[in-house]
Amino acid sequence: MAKPVFVALDVASKEELDNLLAQLGDPKETSIKIGMELFYHLGGEIVVDLAKKGYNIFLDLKMHDIPNTVYNGAKQIASLGIKYTTVHALGGSEMIYAAKTGLVAGTPIGQPVPKLLAVTELTSISDEILKNEQHCDLPMNEQVISLAKMAKKAGADGVICSPLEVKTLHEKVGDNFLYVTPGIRLQQNTDDDQSRIATPAQAKIWGSSAIVVGRPITQAEDPQAVYDMIKKEFN
Repeated sequence: MAKPVFVALDVASKEELDNLLAQLGDPKETSIKIGMELFYHLGGEIVVDLAKKGYNIFLDLKMHDIPNTVYNGAKQIASLGIKYTTVHALGGSEMIYAAKTGLVAGTPIGQPVPKLLAVTELTSISDEILKNEQHCDLPMNEQVISLAKMAKKAGADGVICSPLEVKTLHEKVGDNFLYVTPGIRLQQNTDDDQSRIATPAQAKIWGSSAIVVGRPITQAEDPQAVYDMIKKEFN
């Protein structure tokens, strides 16, 4: 089974969404990531609609609140037909466990429970930010390993992490865990807001379970051609 390549649908309107999806091919062969911008604009109905069309949906809302609130939120989004969703690992083990139990409680009978992915450190966080703004004494790699181990113990199915961290996470956390990696670019010298990036081929070698790709696909002249190329390179 092919590993998913999620297209980040960072668009602001239904018109932009429809235009982009029309360029990505068969819904049943397309994995998409819906983030805050689109979800806050169009709501849960668009998620249900896209799920019914056959899209493999990763709803990336990065829940981070007190456990009871996260439980109730997770319970609601579990009914939308999604396959993956996220919490911030920095919310703690009790919150992660609440998210998982909420997903189980909210999933319709006969449907698979969405996979819960914990965000370790955002790929925009550099070592300098980790040290000087988060005041974390651990090096980035040790911080990510610590958060991933905690998330796994709390019931998460995997983590969101940099592709640069995946090989070490396999060694330190285990192979029976999902490692979903954003920060994917077609070349290493891209200058944007991602600090820890890699190519699809590198993510494959290092052991990513799935990758998330945004602008290299959505801003391409031929999004489907680039998407197909990345899926081939990653698998």
